[in-house]
Amino acid sequence: MNLVWAAIGAAAGLAAGALLRGLVFRLSVPAGAPDRVACPGCAAGLPRRPALRCPQCGQALGVPAVLELATAAVLALLCGRFGGQPLTLALGFLGAVGVALAAIDLSVQRLPDRLTLPAYPVLIALLAVAAVAGHDLATLGRALLGGLVMAGGYLLLGLVRPGQLGGGDVKLAGLAGLVLGWLGWRAVLTGAALGFVLAGVTSLALLAARRVTLRSAISFGPYLLGGALLAILAEGPAGAHFP
Repeated sequence: MNLVWAAIGAAAGLAAGALLRGLVFRLSVPAGAPDRVACPGCAAGLPRRPALRCPQCGQALGVPAVLELATAAVLALLCGRFGGQPLTLALGFLGAVGVALAAIDLSVQRLPDRLTLPAYPVLIALLAVAAVAGHDLATLGRALLGGLVMAGGYLLLGLVRPGQLGGGDVKLAGLAGLVLGWLGWRAVLTGAALGFVLAGVTSLALLAARRVTLRSAISFGPYLLGGALLAILAEGPAGAHFP
C-alpha cells in the first residue's frame, strides 16, 4: 500500500463524492418514478449543476459527508494498491461510480440506467488508454470478454431464478467484469463468487437479528461491488500484467 497514492485517492474521492451527491439524490427514487427535481424542504427547483445543498433553503441533499467519505475510502484503497499503474484511472472511475450506484441501490433498491449505461463507454475508453500506455492490447481484449462473461453469467442466473437478480444487477456485473477481466480470469471468478458470499453472510446476520424475513428483498448491487473490490485488491498490481 503506497500511502502517498492512498492520500491522492482519498482527496480525489472526496471531490468525486461531492460532485456525485446531487445526482445520487436526484436518482434515489423508486423504479418508474420521475427523478427528484425539487428540494424536499422548500420545494424549490434543484439546479442541474453539482450541488450539496438546496440553493434556496440550504437543506442538505442526502446525508452530509457519507457519500464523500465512502468514495474517499474506496479510492484510497484502490489508488494505494494500484497507484502509478496504467489501470489507476479506470479503477478510480469504477470506484466512484460504484459508490454512487451502491448508495442508490441501498436507498431505493434500484440501479438506474442513467448512471450505469454511460459508464460503459467511459470505462472502456479508460481501459483502452491503459492498454495503449502499457503496450498490452491483449489485456484489453480479456477485459471486454470478462465484462461479457460476468454480464452473461448474471443474466443466466436471473433467468433461472426470476426475482433474485434484476436487470440493473446484470448491467452492473458487466461493468465490474471489465476491470476484473483486465486483472485475469481468477479475478473474475473470485469477484463473482465473493458478491454472493457477502450477500449470503449479511442476509444470515440480518435474519438472526430479525431485521429481515425470508421474503424480504435485499439490494444486491452493493455486495456485487464489494466482492469486486475485494477481488481487485487481492489481485493487486501484478494482476494488471499477467492472466
